[in-house]
Amino acid sequence: MISVTLPFLPPKEEYEKYLNGIWKRNWLTNMGPLASQLEMELKEHLKLKHLLFVTNGTVALQMALKALEITGEVITTPFSFVATTSTIVWDGCTPVFVDIHPQSLCIDPSKIEEAITEKTSAILATHVYGNPCDVEAIEIIAKKHNLKVIYDAAHSFGVEINGKSIFEYGDISTCSLHATKLYHSIEGGLIITKNPDLLKKLASIRNFGFSGYDSFSELGINGKNSEFHAAMGLANLQYISEIHNKRKALAELYDKNLKNLKAFRPLWHSKANENYAYYPIILESEELLLKLKTELDKQEIFTRRYFYPSLASALPYLPKVELSITEDIAKRSLCLPLYYDLTFEEIDFISRVILRIQNN
Repeated sequence: MISVTLPFLPPKEEYEKYLNGIWKRNWLTNMGPLASQLEMELKEHLKLKHLLFVTNGTVALQMALKALEITGEVITTPFSFVATTSTIVWDGCTPVFVDIHPQSLCIDPSKIEEAITEKTSAILATHVYGNPCDVEAIEIIAKKHNLKVIYDAAHSFGVEINGKSIFEYGDISTCSLHATKLYHSIEGGLIITKNPDLLKKLASIRNFGFSGYDSFSELGINGKNSEFHAAMGLANLQYISEIHNKRKALAELYDKNLKNLKAFRPLWHSKANENYAYYPIILESEELLLKLKTELDKQEIFTRRYFYPSLASALPYLPKVELSITEDIAKRSLCLPLYYDLTFEEIDFISRVILRIQNN
């Protein structure tokens, strides 16, 4: 069986070294020394001044909306994981969907302004598959209309634009460190802002709104993470370059093998590096996608339709909105297996099977 993804695991003995320290200290959660150490090492690795380690990427989005005091309407993308939209609804706001760019698959900035009303307070955009949005264009629109910008950068660990971390864009950026991500802490997330006052507010929100031992400053949530998750994050961080290089080599082999596939790959931001978080292909038709997926499943080669169906038309708690480009892309998008332990021989095998199915 070949999974669409498998978590990277460090050598067991390296993780156990961190566990031995946890047992000695008997400090399991509430931002212990390992969680604090992980924040420091991640800031250094990502070249960031401010960063918080939180429970998961969804909680990070919830904290971002609350910290920025977002109300009313939030312009967002229908081509993302459901948490991007459900978080807006959970916070009592109204998602307003804007169609995506047909090549980058990120929200199309040229369509944002026409969706802005007097109720609009923010833009929540996703860097799809880690591919940066047009952050410059979005910033111009946000400043013009006095809107806050939150980036769901769940897939974007390690991505930079002109050498600057993708997490530095917007008022707040969030990242997922879920086990399925290229860098993970089993469960976890990051929330990033350049604003020190906003960081202080987010730190209080993360800890139930406490501002002192027995005082409160904010409406808070339990957004903290455990020492066990931090231990995995610290162990995995030592291998991040190795993980990236292996995934890059695997993706490049896919590129070579599948050059005659009737599909295209998302157009990556011209000024950004790739992190190889996913290997998405956009097939020429949904018919071809279903044919491939069915036959691959039979051979226990598992793929995922990230992101299908369109959030604009699939959620029972929201009115349906038809956005032609998103509907079309969602029906034709398929992510192929990509993870550290995948072998080059398996990539060759997957590629041969795909091309054989296409040509039959």
